[in-house]
Amino acid sequence: MCEKHDPLAAIIAAAMPQVAGTLAPAAAPPRPAEQQVLKPAIGNVMDALQQEDSHASRRRRLWELGHACHCPLVGVGFPLGVLRKLVDKVTSGKVLADDYEVHVGAVTECGNRNRLSEALQKELERRYAAVLLRFRAAKTTGQVAAMWRTAVANGDVAGAFWAGLTHPRCNAELEEQMCRDLHMVQHQAGACVRADISKFHATLAENARLTHDLAKAQQRSAALLADKSGDAERHAAQLMQLRAQSVGKDSLIDSLKVELEQLRESIPGLESRAKLAERLGQMEERERAMRNQINELKLELAKLQTAAEPVQEETRQIVEHVMKMPLSLNDRAVLCVGGRSGNVATYRELIEREGAQFAHHDGGLEDNANRLDASLAAADLVICQTGCISHSAYWRVKDYCKRTGKRCVFIDNPSISSLARGLEQAGAE
Repeated sequence: MCEKHDPLAAIIAAAMPQVAGTLAPAAAPPRPAEQQVLKPAIGNVMDALQQEDSHASRRRRLWELGHACHCPLVGVGFPLGVLRKLVDKVTSGKVLADDYEVHVGAVTECGNRNRLSEALQKELERRYAAVLLRFRAAKTTGQVAAMWRTAVANGDVAGAFWAGLTHPRCNAELEEQMCRDLHMVQHQAGACVRADISKFHATLAENARLTHDLAKAQQRSAALLADKSGDAERHAAQLMQLRAQSVGKDSLIDSLKVELEQLRESIPGLESRAKLAERLGQMEERERAMRNQINELKLELAKLQTAAEPVQEETRQIVEHVMKMPLSLNDRAVLCVGGRSGNVATYRELIEREGAQFAHHDGGLEDNANRLDASLAAADLVICQTGCISHSAYWRVKDYCKRTGKRCVFIDNPSISSLARGLEQAGAE
C-alpha cells in the first residue's frame, strides 16, 4: 500500500487547516492503561469501544477507515482527472505535481479529517449513491460480504468497495478480505491492460496497412474519376451536337408543314377526295372479307351435303321409332325449351310428323325470357333440354310445371336420339 510520505502531503496539510474542534492524533491526551485496547491486524483507527458497537446504524467516514484502505479506495474510487480537480479546488490553486504525487498526498490526507478528506468523502457519497442505496438492504456481515463478491464477479468494484467498507456491519475481517480481493482485481486489471496494449499495437499496425490500402484505392478512384470526367465531357459535346441537329430537323419539319398547308389550299376539294379515297379502301377491304366468307360457306355447304345422307337415315329411323310409342301427339302443342340451334329443324320435323304443333324457346339466350311463361301456358307437353339451358329458365320451367301439373320431359343430352327416348319414356308413364 502507499505508505510513503511525499512532500506534497506537507504542502496540502499546510494549505488545509484542521477542522475546528478536532484535534490531531498527536495532540490527544494519553489514555489510561485500563482504557487502552489493542488494534486489529488491519490498521484501523477505530478504538475497541467502537468495534464493540459494530451493530450501530451509522456508516463510517473516510478518515475513520484504516490507513491500508485509503490507497486502494483513492485509486479505484477517483479518476485521476477528478482527483486532481478536487485537490486544486481545496488548495485554491494548481498543484505542480505528477499523478503519483497527487495520489500519495491524497492518501496521506485521508488519515484525518480535513478539507481534502471531507471533499473526497462528499464526492464518494455523490458518485456512488446508487450503490450505497443497494448496500443499505444488507443487515448482516454475511450479506455485505455476499454483495461484495457479486460486485467483484461482475467487475463493478469501485462503488461496492466504498459501500462495503463504510457499511455498519463491516468488521475487521471483512475489511481485510475486501482489500485483498481488490488487490488481486487490480493485478488482473493490469494484466488486461497489458493485453489491451498488445492488441492496441496490433490494431495500429493493421490501421497502417489499411491506410496504405486506402491510399492506393483512392489513387485508383481518382484515375477512374478522371476517365469518367473525360467521357462525360465527350458525351456532353455529342449531346450538344444532337440537340443542334434536332433543332434543325424541327425547323425543317415546320417549314414542310407550312408548304403542305399551302399545297392543300391550292388544290380545291382535296379534303373530300381524301375522304372518298379512305371510304373506297374500306369498302374494298369489306368486299375481300365477304368473298372469303362466301368461299368458307361454300366449303361448309359441301361438307354438310356430304354428311346429310347418314343424318337423314338416322332421322327416319328415329321418326319410325317415335311413331311406335304409345304417346299420342295428335293435336297437341309441344314446347321444346333449350337444345342446340342446329337441331331445332329436326325437332320440328319429328314432332310435326306426329300431328302435333311444335314451338321452341331457347331459354333466354336470344328469345325474350319473359315470353317463356306464355309459351309454357300454351303447351300441352314441355320438353326441357337441361344440357343447353340457363339455370334461370330451368327453374322457371320446373316450377311452372309443378304448380300447374303440366307434363314435362327433362332430357340431359340435346341429341335427336335422346329426344326420342324422352318421348318414349313419357308415353310409357
